[in-house]
Amino acid sequence: MTDTLTSREDTHELLRFATAGSVDDGKSTLIGRLLFDSKALFDDQWDAVEAVSAGRGDEYTDLALLTDGLRSEREQGITIDVAYRYFSTPERKFIIADTPGHIQYTRNMVTGASTADLALILVDARKGLVEQSRRHAFLCSLLRVPHMVLCVNKMDLVDYDEAVFKKIENEFKAFATKLEVPDLTVIPISALKGDNVVNRSENMPWFQGPSLLHHLEKVHIASDRNLVDVRFPVQHVIRPHSNDNHDFRGYAGQVASGVMKPGDEVMVLPSGFTSRIASIETADGPLEEAFPPLSVTVRLEDELDVSRGDMLCRPGNQARVSQDIEAMVCWMDESRPLKLRGKYAIKHTTADVRAIVKDVQYQLDVNTLHRDEAATELKLNEIGRVTLRTTKPLLCDDYRRNRATGGFIIIDESDNRTVGAGIIV
Repeated sequence: MTDTLTSREDTHELLRFATAGSVDDGKSTLIGRLLFDSKALFDDQWDAVEAVSAGRGDEYTDLALLTDGLRSEREQGITIDVAYRYFSTPERKFIIADTPGHIQYTRNMVTGASTADLALILVDARKGLVEQSRRHAFLCSLLRVPHMVLCVNKMDLVDYDEAVFKKIENEFKAFATKLEVPDLTVIPISALKGDNVVNRSENMPWFQGPSLLHHLEKVHIASDRNLVDVRFPVQHVIRPHSNDNHDFRGYAGQVASGVMKPGDEVMVLPSGFTSRIASIETADGPLEEAFPPLSVTVRLEDELDVSRGDMLCRPGNQARVSQDIEAMVCWMDESRPLKLRGKYAIKHTTADVRAIVKDVQYQLDVNTLHRDEAATELKLNEIGRVTLRTTKPLLCDDYRRNRATGGFIIIDESDNRTVGAGIIV
């Protein structure tokens, strides 16, 4: 089974999805099954897994071993324990962010889901919904992951009983109504046996929906991107010093949202100066239009004072310029909690600013959605709403409108560690 990546596939759409679930719900086996049945494995990978399974005396080839090679890294104390896997089919390319299921790894779940187009939540059919299932669903809705799939796994252990599946499906849908879940699909599977993972299951004729891979290949993600609000955070100002090009002045960065074309009028924030786009350049030559997530160099018709951390947008559709930031923060540091009046560094798009915590409004229990308004700090994995005051204005949008300009990370300046992640509300 060899992975064949043709040049034609390189143009295919990329789907990023994060897997989440409680411990032993079968995430590793599911990812192994996806890789195996979609023929996305190299022969030596498969031979190694077969050899280890035989050496352990397993009755079957343990597909979980395909991702468990990465577990050894986790045991070495790597901070953000998210394992990434890549595979492709003739329909689409995929990046899987495999996040650990333990309750103490909420921060890892946040890391994996923050860039995902789709969240795949696994539930053991024998146990039904557990606290972690609700926790992960809440985090995915908080992070505005546009698509969610609930996989009810281990259906083979409940004799493929439709009633068991329906009970879990109805319970989860009732919980999801309290959250903002734009698109929810529920699929009964057996990762171990392969039912409804890549191929439709003959053991569950009562289920009329698609297999998991078919859904992953067909789910519509093109309209999830914000193509309305032009946001181009400037990462680098390019001024070549060669004699041939001494007039060149370009602004390099990644298009966060919107579509930009030569001739478009743009405004530079925070200065408010306006100009028009003279050209959009790449290493492969000029472009007629740029959209997310392309990295490009923009040239303007006028010589303006633009530097790293500034942002190009439309004059009639600007990012908010504010020093007072309301945000939901997930705290990621085990040794020091977020404290009222605490001072931190903030990294937001290409800007670096300092900030002070003006107010901790409440700490949120992600299982019951209860708000503790007496809280004055956030400890490891806790989520709460805080008010920050920054030294320089942030050029931002609400996270629900724009994930790229609505998120930031919090850094402890004493040791340069990432201690929190925030989304602007």
